[in-house]
Amino acid sequence: MTFSSSGFLCYICGLMQRVSSILSLALILIVAASCSKFRRIEKSADWRVKYDAALNYYNNKKDYYKASVLFEQIIPIVRGLPEGEKVQFYLAYCQFYDKLYLLASEQFKTFYETYGRSSMAEEARYMYAYSLYESSPNANLDQSSSKDAMAAMQLFLNRYPQSSFRDKAIEVIVATQEKLEKKGFENAYQYYRMRSYKAAIVALTNFKDNFPDSKYLERTYYLVISSEYRLAEQSIYSKQLDRYKGVVDHYKEFVDRFPTSTYLSDAEKMYGDSLAKINKSKNNNL
Repeated sequence: MTFSSSGFLCYICGLMQRVSSILSLALILIVAASCSKFRRIEKSADWRVKYDAALNYYNNKKDYYKASVLFEQIIPIVRGLPEGEKVQFYLAYCQFYDKLYLLASEQFKTFYETYGRSSMAEEARYMYAYSLYESSPNANLDQSSSKDAMAAMQLFLNRYPQSSFRDKAIEVIVATQEKLEKKGFENAYQYYRMRSYKAAIVALTNFKDNFPDSKYLERTYYLVISSEYRLAEQSIYSKQLDRYKGVVDHYKEFVDRFPTSTYLSDAEKMYGDSLAKINKSKNNNL
């Protein structure tokens, strides 16, 4: 049989399409068979069949969804049996691996509350805190879950100071602290951007008190000066003197703490102008 070059290409394309169709059909049949097998296991009245299958899905196939479905079905049956401990523990990990972190945290908590004397209780307490950490959102969103995660991890360290999870727990606490720090600064800075300088002074001052070692501290001190100065500028005359005095006080505190700051030049200008206006006010009252 003879082919032209174009005919040969058409023949190859057709052959590839047939092979592709056969492979697709085979894949569909394999998936269907797999689903059919799982459905039979799921409907089985023998909890041991489900238990063994769930362990297989978990350990060998890494199919955490199917494993969790079977584990959930047999939990009421195996509670109080030797297998119950493993089922509860593995179910928590199934949800963790499927990124259902809040559900996982609850399952790990249930585990260590139920099996407090288990050799896996320590790991469950760590994973409870770590699941909360994984569930926490980015720094620009509400950080309530981050605070819960940090508190839970600190309780874990207090309970197990020599734990093999100690270094990881410390890393979580540090990372969470940095996230809370960033969120706290951004919240305070938001008032400054909105030109709500009175609120900015309060928020920035609170940030300094709450995060005394923050990497944002130098900028925070400068923003307090700037907020106080801008607030004085837009204030009525009777309130300006006290606010310019506030600029002077904040500047002195800033210079003592950050004598080589990159913000020093701008801060000096606001300090000098505030002093001049304070002296002018005094001269006008003579």
